[in-house]
Amino acid sequence: MTLLPFLLAALLGLGAPADPATPTPVAVLHEWDQRRAAAWAADDLADLRRLYARGSTAGAADVAMLRAWHERGLRVEAMRMQVLSVAVRARTQGRLVLRVTDRLAAGVAVGDGVRRPLPRDGASTRRLVLVRVAGEWRMAQVRPARSTSSTVRSRNR
Repeated sequence: MTLLPFLLAALLGLGAPADPATPTPVAVLHEWDQRRAAAWAADDLADLRRLYARGSTAGAADVAMLRAWHERGLRVEAMRMQVLSVAVRARTQGRLVLRVTDRLAAGVAVGDGVRRPLPRDGASTRRLVLVRVAGEWRMAQVRPARSTSSTVRSRNR
C-alpha cells in the first residue's frame, strides 16, 4: 500500500480517506468532470442529465446548453477543467460540499467543417454540492461562492 494518497490528502487539508478504495473529494470532482466532458464530446443529453441530481437547476442549464450546441451542429471535444483549489466544507458518505476554484482549460468546438479551440475561461469560485445516488456522485447544486472580501469589509465598518 502506498502512502502517497494519504500524504496528498493531508497536505491539501482533505483528510485521509477511510480506506484506500474510498476516493478523495478531489478524485470525485475530477471523475465527475471527466464524465461530463465525455457526455459533451458524445453529444449525449441523457448521459449529461444522469450526472445531475433530480431537480438540479445547474443540470437543467447544462443540458440546455448542450442542446443549443447540438442545434447549431456543434459538439465540444477534449473539454478539460483545471482545478485550482478545493476546500471541503462538509463530507458524509452520501454528500460532499466543496468550495472549488476552477476554469475551462481546454476544449474544441467541432462540427461540419469546423474545428475551433474554445477560448480559455477565467477562474471562478463556486460552492458545489454532490450527492451519491445509486453508487454514483451527482451534482445537486452549483452556486457562486460567497466572497470573503464582503465579509471582511463589513466587519471593518
